[in-house]
Amino acid sequence: MNKLPLKTRVQILTMLCEGSSMRSISRVADVSINTVSKLLVDAGKFCADLHDREVRNVKAKRVQCDEIWSFTGAKQKNVASMKNRVEGAGDTWTWTALDSDSKLLISWLVGGRDGEYALAFMDDVKDRLANRVQLSTDGHRAYLNAVEEAFGADVDYAQVIKIYGDVPEGTKGRYSPAECTGIKKNRIEGSPDLAHVSTSHVERQNLTMRMQMRRFTRLTNAFSKKFENHMHMVALYTVWYNFIRIHKTLKMSPAMAAGLSQTLWSMDDICEKMDAIAPKPGKRGPYQKRVAGA
Repeated sequence: MNKLPLKTRVQILTMLCEGSSMRSISRVADVSINTVSKLLVDAGKFCADLHDREVRNVKAKRVQCDEIWSFTGAKQKNVASMKNRVEGAGDTWTWTALDSDSKLLISWLVGGRDGEYALAFMDDVKDRLANRVQLSTDGHRAYLNAVEEAFGADVDYAQVIKIYGDVPEGTKGRYSPAECTGIKKNRIEGSPDLAHVSTSHVERQNLTMRMQMRRFTRLTNAFSKKFENHMHMVALYTVWYNFIRIHKTLKMSPAMAAGLSQTLWSMDDICEKMDAIAPKPGKRGPYQKRVAGA
């Protein structure tokens, strides 16, 4: 079986994390689109396991959570009229939890935006923390029960409720956001410091996600066509963001700032770690030897 050179694999994975589309990567790297897709799947599975193993016992003080929207196959309102409906088609939400100080992505979950996903997400966040934290979320109602079930009373929790007004007359349009006229901070559990109740850092990280992953880009045809590939890309991005990318303010990777790594990783390291656990090719049988020698 042919294997891509390390330099080519590093190039493909880096371009995926820098906002390039899969087809543009296949043209630049001179490989087939199926090669790019297979490498994404392999890297996504590896990075999901790596994050699950490495991001543990996080010593955080303030954690912010949010959800970022995208879609698979078609927007939810158009799913019923799809000619070839794919599994997982419709709105796709990515839940994220960020350490406000180290900017580490503690946890992520791709799926729906209901209470079941909220509980699974909060359970995972709780399992990765080493101590009691101050938790901030937006006003999504699903958080209330999820945080209670996952943390009980062992959390200082508050919600940030945004108050929106009318869209300014001169900027009205299909995609014009309503104007945020103020916020309200509600204490839910424990004794949160209201001065630090915020979702600004995790929302800024969500912007980075939207900029760095082509499938999150709005108003294009670059949306995810397969739900599984969406998860693989988020898994790859998370490891790249936590361990490889230097945060401009911190001057180091979030994993280094959080004490989870002593060194800055590279995409070469990821590829080499993937190679280390990849199954070794077995001996060829008589038929394969005859074909190879034909």
